[in-house]
Amino acid sequence: MRFLLKKEVQGFFSSLTGYLIIAVFLAITGLCLWVFPSVLNIPESGYASLDSLFYIAPWVFLFLVPAITMRSFAEEIKTGTIELLLTKPISEWQLVLAKFLASVALVLIALAPCAVYIISVWRLGNPPGNLDTGATYGAMIGLILLGAIYAVIGTFTSSLTDNQVIAFIAAALTSFVFYEGFDALARMISSPGVQDFVSSLGIKEHYASISRGVVDLRDLVYFFGVMLLFLLLTRLKLQSRKWKKK
Repeated sequence: MRFLLKKEVQGFFSSLTGYLIIAVFLAITGLCLWVFPSVLNIPESGYASLDSLFYIAPWVFLFLVPAITMRSFAEEIKTGTIELLLTKPISEWQLVLAKFLASVALVLIALAPCAVYIISVWRLGNPPGNLDTGATYGAMIGLILLGAIYAVIGTFTSSLTDNQVIAFIAAALTSFVFYEGFDALARMISSPGVQDFVSSLGIKEHYASISRGVVDLRDLVYFFGVMLLFLLLTRLKLQSRKWKKK
């Protein structure tokens, strides 16, 4: 599995895909936070806060993470190498995890330069260091977990088709439903109890909770539970290819 994981990560950087995705993420967030005049612009806001980053990033990831994952299985299915992989001495679990973790690794690499944003806001504070570090670190953890959910959704949708464009669109739409859809549906419900339940099914509520700097066990259970669900579905899809052959 380690070899396959390393191969997948190297595959992102053997072409322009990995570099382009990281560059686009940093360009969009950098321009919105520091250049374009808007309510999201940090210097114009007058507050030493990275709330703008944690508002923008989920929407940017909504398109960039599916772009990372769309080729994970779709390309293997199209070229026929998926059959070869399934005959190798690795389990479906190892194959799925390698694909998923490689995508998460690229998300982490894209987020790493954001440390410059944290340092910049830290120094711009009055006095310097006037930054809510608890909320900032919590939001960063939430953003990593959100990126991981987008990645596992994309890995699953990629296993459903041999067309990378379809895999991309399906991943983006499913991720949107999980991030915004349940929350929007909850606002249409009048019963407070049902409203809270429907809202809790979506990513947004749990992401917002962690972004406040409090890492609640319920939020972690949600994030890892959704990841496990889609990993199981992806493994089941791979197993179904063997069943069809029999």
